[in-house]
Amino acid sequence: MAKGKDTKPHIGIFGRRNNGKSSFINALAGQEIAIVSDVAGTTTDPVRKSMEIRGIGPVVLIDTAGIDDAGDLGGKRVAKTREALKIIDLAILIITGNEFGSYEEELIEELGEQAVPYLILHNKRDLQPLAPELQARLESVYGAVVLDFSALVSPDTEAVVKAMQSLIPESAYTNPSLLGDLVKKGDVVLLITPIDIAAPEGRLILPQVQTIRDILDHDAMAVVCKEDEVGDFIRRLEPKPSLIITDSQVFKKAGESVPEDIPLTSFSILLARQRGDFKNYLKGTPKLAELKDGDRILILESCTHHVSCDDIGRVKIPGWLKNFSGKNLEFEVVAGLSKLPRDIREYAMVIQCGGCVITRKQIINRLKPAVDAGIPVTNYGMAIAWVHGIYHRAVEPFLATAAADKA
Repeated sequence: MAKGKDTKPHIGIFGRRNNGKSSFINALAGQEIAIVSDVAGTTTDPVRKSMEIRGIGPVVLIDTAGIDDAGDLGGKRVAKTREALKIIDLAILIITGNEFGSYEEELIEELGEQAVPYLILHNKRDLQPLAPELQARLESVYGAVVLDFSALVSPDTEAVVKAMQSLIPESAYTNPSLLGDLVKKGDVVLLITPIDIAAPEGRLILPQVQTIRDILDHDAMAVVCKEDEVGDFIRRLEPKPSLIITDSQVFKKAGESVPEDIPLTSFSILLARQRGDFKNYLKGTPKLAELKDGDRILILESCTHHVSCDDIGRVKIPGWLKNFSGKNLEFEVVAGLSKLPRDIREYAMVIQCGGCVITRKQIINRLKPAVDAGIPVTNYGMAIAWVHGIYHRAVEPFLATAAADKA
């Protein structure tokens, strides 16, 4: 399965070989963006196609191999197809010839386990229309939306789009605000952004850009400085910042420079709340104090990148954790959405990056095996705040907001 590098909603197209999955994508897009062939099994690996869907916006369609693929190689293709279930927000199951059996039943069962909504599309109605009794059974047994369709003869894409709009979770295509509940119009928000060898030349990293945009969207003012300028800058700044957001790598230094009466958090913790498993991060982070000799820590990066000598996930966090715990710890790093090298139960802790280039669904599903197995999970920023002794201060702005909402 290709690595996740897109925050747009992901829609998976599933079905048996030669059921017209690629033809359906072309019909939906109104142009040939997927290879079509009469030969069964033309699509061998999940392939991503980007397009715009009215009422949803930009999406990524994932064209998968047939769920009935056979042989050793076919089995591997099916395994990759099923891996796609972990990253999608909506599934479209394509059947033809009124054929619905164990392949489809097993797929629907897995969709249920992953809490993925789906619709069933009976394709090639120009050759054989959908039998009313099959439609009634599918609607009754599965509570599914079932549509009769032809990708080649007068395709009714309007009905498909309406079904997709009704089924896809709104959270898949609308991002909650990063800090809209923390700031108000006219507030000053100070951003501490270190410029080191890990910073991309000539630009800011994505979480910093997203935060600046969110501040401006809420009619507040963003002020940016490097970590060496924080103390003097705060003393000269009027009015005082309502919130200060720092890069996780300089958390400790920022904590020493920022007065206690000014709320302080990090870009990574903002992202953790917006698109991570924040509730389980809050539960899991304190477990860092219980690490033992020989514990294995899994570090999950959401993207691949050039690794520098000061890499945050591969160098700095392991170093900080070893110094904090005083224990002999082992670390394994997995980038993108690659398979884990071992069973999740062999890890004592999982540390997820901010996830700025993948969807919340992908992060939640990525962490689900650990959560289900009772393995503590945390996030880069929250772990760094913990080992530097300022964790409680860093999460306080969000806990205070949550408490105010309940009051």
